[in-house]
Amino acid sequence: MSRVPQITRDKLQGDALKAWDSQKKNNNLTNMKEVLLQDYPTYDAFMAWYTSWNRLVQVVGVTDATFYAHAISTTNSCMLCSLFFISDIRELGLDPENLELNERQQVLVELGQQIVKDPTAVSDELFDRLRKFFTDPEIVAVVGFGAQMIATNNFNSVLQINIDDRLLPIKDQFKPATWRNSSK
Repeated sequence: MSRVPQITRDKLQGDALKAWDSQKKNNNLTNMKEVLLQDYPTYDAFMAWYTSWNRLVQVVGVTDATFYAHAISTTNSCMLCSLFFISDIRELGLDPENLELNERQQVLVELGQQIVKDPTAVSDELFDRLRKFFTDPEIVAVVGFGAQMIATNNFNSVLQINIDDRLLPIKDQFKPATWRNSSK
């Protein structure tokens, strides 16, 4: 159960109400957004995720962007985000548990895992591998999206946002990361 309940439309006004209606009209009103809309400036800040996502897709493509976001979310043990990306990977016709990654995808996945585990310890070797595939502006876009994804993971995990109904059938496919167990 979410630590902060999802708001209902009748409790909204102004920009928050307009955002609710727009999200509902486009069938994009998620449980996270229903919580965020309780504070419109926070909602607005988090919606920049889509700008960052769109740029990431321009740089790496939908499949690689999905793998990268999935790596961040699963390493961060965000159940809600992990399930969204498990669903997205399945929509790509792939099995999230048996991905065959090319070299570029592997670099993105490793980067995603590392920036969650210890962003101050991203190795020069990993960065050199990243530079094989991306320019400096593209690296800014990749890392910037990673930071946006981590913020989204943290919001959902701290507030224990309810799993969206469409994801409930795959809830058992979420496997929490165990890498933090050794640091406790």
